[in-house]
Formats: sequence, structure tokens, C-alpha cells
Amino acid sequence: QVHLVESGGGLVQAGGSLRLSCAASGSIFSFYAMDWHRQAPGKQRELVATITRGGSTNYADSVQGRFTISRDNAKSTVDLQMNSLKPEDTAVYYCAAAFATGFRYWGQGTQVTVSS
Repeated sequence: QVHLVESGGGLVQAGGSLRLSCAASGSIFSFYAMDWHRQAPGKQRELVATITRGGSTNYADSVQGRFTISRDNAKSTVDLQMNSLKPEDTAVYYCAAAFATGFRYWGQGTQVTVSS
């Protein structure tokens, strides 16, 4: 089992940037992928960005070109650089460690609020 802790959330004006970080208690190298998800009030949790063990990345259409996911296997961290933030990016952001089966370990989440 791995314990995930997110940090870096906060309040930012539209157009601004934030960098989220996810620290894992153990090695992340063995996981199929590391993800960032988000959940806005009254909405379902959605996948924002994924980075596989091999370094391949995938993004939701809504954040493509604005967000960048990266991982450091040596430090067991996964970051999400968020630029050109919009009010609709406001949500609780969750880090997840994914197995190929789809099972995931989840962090506790960090709040991101973008003011207009």
C-alpha cells in the first residue's frame, strides 16, 4: 500500500499559475500510472492528467496545453503544473496511483480555487 499526500493548492486569480505536488510514502515506479483527478462541487470526479511508468502523458481536453504532469521516480513525487487557470478549474484535486486493473490508491485532495 502507498500513502499519497497532495500539496500546493490555494487561491489564485484567473490567468495565474499553481503547481501541485503529490508525495508518495513508497516507490511509485511499480505503478502502471500516476494520475491527477479533480472534483468540483456538484460534479463527478474527472481525470485531468495521467503519466505512465514509461513517461507517456495524457490530458483532458479542458486542460490540454495549460497543464503539465511530471513525475520523479527517485523522489516518488508527481507534480501538476497548472498555467492560465480559469474559474472552471476550481475543484478539489486528487493524486492517484493506478494499477493496470484500474484500481487506484488516492490522496486526500487539495483545494484549488480560481477567482474571476
